[in-house]
This record gives sequence, structure tokens and C-alpha cells, in this order.
Amino acid sequence: MKNSPYRLFSILLIIIFLSNCSAPVPKKMAAKEEFKQWAQTPPMGWNSWDCYGPTVEEHEVKANADYMADRLKSYGWEYIVVDIRWFVENDKAGGYNQVDPRYVLDEYGRYQPAVNRFPSSKDGKGFKELADYVHQKGLKFGIHIMRGIPKIAVENKLLIKGTDGITADQIYSPENQCKWLLDNYTIVSDKPGAQEYYNSIFDMYAEWGVDFVKIDDLSAPIYHSGEIELIRNAIDQCERPIVLSTSPGPTPVEYANHVKEHANMWRMVNDVWDVWNDVPHLMEVAEGWYSYIAPGTWPDCDMIPLGRISIRGERGEDRMTRLTQDEQYSLMSLFMIFKSPLFFGGDLPSNDAFTLSLLTNTSVLEMHNKSEKVRQLFRTNEKVAITSESSKNDDVYLALFNISDEDSPSEIKIDLSDLGLTNQCEITDLWTGKKMGEFTDEFSQSLSSHASGLYKISPK
Repeated sequence: MKNSPYRLFSILLIIIFLSNCSAPVPKKMAAKEEFKQWAQTPPMGWNSWDCYGPTVEEHEVKANADYMADRLKSYGWEYIVVDIRWFVENDKAGGYNQVDPRYVLDEYGRYQPAVNRFPSSKDGKGFKELADYVHQKGLKFGIHIMRGIPKIAVENKLLIKGTDGITADQIYSPENQCKWLLDNYTIVSDKPGAQEYYNSIFDMYAEWGVDFVKIDDLSAPIYHSGEIELIRNAIDQCERPIVLSTSPGPTPVEYANHVKEHANMWRMVNDVWDVWNDVPHLMEVAEGWYSYIAPGTWPDCDMIPLGRISIRGERGEDRMTRLTQDEQYSLMSLFMIFKSPLFFGGDLPSNDAFTLSLLTNTSVLEMHNKSEKVRQLFRTNEKVAITSESSKNDDVYLALFNISDEDSPSEIKIDLSDLGLTNQCEITDLWTGKKMGEFTDEFSQSLSSHASGLYKISPK
């Protein structure tokens, strides 16, 4: 029996089994498991949209990168994102030029930066040099794109890179086109060449050194699951960790399990601007998303419309934010305790001292980065209370908001047992560092209209 065929066959099976057990995980499968590691804390950065709309230029991007590197990087801010339509030579403020836009594309139907706005992109270099500039500052570089394939690529039947003769007109549909920006057609996700097109643009972005991509028109009014899956696959195969942000909202909560398995962050609402009503609206929408706040996957409150905005923006004139200081604290307290990604929308070099203080409070940022178990205690037409817990110790965080429009102050009272606290506690105002005192059974604060309080509660 020593060398019987049965014994040799058994040994062969064992060898195959062991080799399969120790075989490396395929690259694509590994990437599927790893993408959530790229954003273990909520991403923090700057985005050009609120202050420059679709018109931002290279020197302005660099100026904001310089400011971030000098003043914000040590606090965890790291992304510099060029928002919409960087590939149009003649766009405009206050909307979009959809009459005679001059697009810049390569021979494979892939948008390229407009050289008149981004001089370093000349000779087909794309965003490589600008990304290098940002990386040399110790920061990360991001861009915005629209889902789909350029209409001009379809009209000219441009070849899709990586295919054997498939052209853009073979993978598109005019149905479900974006209603507010008509640059692209929908990509039909199961068409041959559809995956290859998305692969080709993300391979190019990886060569440029892109670290973050915000993709628009994915979530509403239609949730485009097919294109989202193509995008996820394209990022996974490009061999660069690119954080994926889907935009805009409102992302339907019924697709929560799908979006959290494909994106690092997703918008809950449409654009948030410097008007108070956007803040309580965010609180209302957030109710459906608390259970999905997790490392690597973050419900997104949108950009922070503070500081100097709309220099050449999509909405309104050049201005400092119209929100009062109380309203600015309330907006920031909501973003922070909710653990939303933080993307500042104002022009950073124009910041005043107060705006900078909102971005550099170490106690508040520690809560934002290292808290867990975020939940809403209650929300009425006048009052909101949100809490979370420290992941390091027994501290509990509490945010209180008076969202009423009535001029008179309102008292907001919390039973500390609702926070799981039954012993004496010390409470600290996180924004000011002021010790509020010691409390045993309850804690209450009188807050003016649109004002808020953000507190750390430490059990004795």
C-alpha cells in the first residue's frame, strides 16, 4: 500500500488543500476588504465649491493648500479637493456655462484639466504636478467628477481604453441623464466596455496621484447602484487607495447597506449653505443615519459654508458667511458630534480669527475623531440633544441645540441616567474649556435661539 494510487491521490488532495489555504487573497478581493481602512476617521479637508463654484484656478488651489499646511495640518486637516468642471475652459460663476462650454478631453474620452486654468497640466500631464505640490506639503489631493461618460465622447465615438474597439457610443444611455448639468450621459453598467471606461479614468487618476474622488449625481433623484458598483470596482483595481465620496444627497436610507459597502462617505442632503434652516433640516435627515456611522463609512453633512464664500460661487455674492456666531457654533457642533466628514467650503487664506478657532479646537476635534456610539436623545420643534461616548475612557459627550426661532432663551434639561451616568460627574464646555461644575442627577442649560452647547461629561 506504500505507493498505491489511492495513497498518492490522497497526498495530492492534501497538497492542493494546503496550497489553497495559504494562497494569497486576490488583489481585487483584498481591496474590497481594505477600502474602509482608508478613512478610519472622518475625512477632513478643503473643497473649492463654496467659494469658487466651477471656476477655481490652480493658484487658488495652491493658496488654500499653503494655508492648510501652515495652519491646519497639525490638527488633522489633510485633503485639498478641486470641485466641479475643472475640464471646462470657459465656465462661469453663478451657475454653469451650458451654452458653449469648451471641454478638454483626451483621445479616450477622459476629461483633462483646462490648461488656461491649471497651467501645470500642459502637455498632457493632467493633475500630476498639482497633486505633487499638494503631496509635498504633507497633504492629499482630490477631485470632483460627474457620473457617466462625456456626451462629446459619445458623439465622436471615441475609443474606450482597454477594450478591443469598443467606443463610447456603445456603452451609454440618454435616459436618467443628470437634470441640472448636461455634460455626461448615463453609463449602462452591464454593457461591454462600461467597466473598462471607469477603470481607465481611475487608472489615470491614480497616475496623477489623486487620493480622493467626489462623484456627483449618484444618489438622487435616482440611486445609481450599477454605476456605483462600477466605480467601486475601478478604484479597487487601480492599486491606489482613493477615498470615495458620493454626492449629492439625499442618499435614500433604504440603500444604506449598499452605499456603506461601496463608498467611504455619502451625502445625506442637497447642498448646505449659510442659511439657518439648513441646520435643523440636517438634524431631521440625520435621524435615519445614526446607526450607519462607522469607521471607514461616514454619512456626510456636506461642506462647511463658513468663512469667506462665493468669491465666484454658484450662489450669491462674495461674502463672509451669513450665519451668526451662535449659528456657526451650532453647525460645527452638529458636524462634530455626528462625526460627519469635515470639508471647509470657505477660502482659507481669507479666514478671520473666529473662523480659524472653529477649525482648530483640539478638544472638539478629539471628540470628532475618537468618539463612538453616536445617538440622538430627542428632537422636537424647539430642542435637540445628541450624545456620543469616548472610545478611550468613560467620558460622555453631549450636544444641546435650541433650534427655535423664538427670541426668548429656552432651557434644555437632561437626565444624566439617560446617558448611562448614575454617579457624580464633572462637565466641561468643549468649545471654551470652561468647567461647568459637578452634577449628579441632571444637567440643564438655557440657550438662546439658534444657540447650542457642546460638553464633555466625566464621571468622578
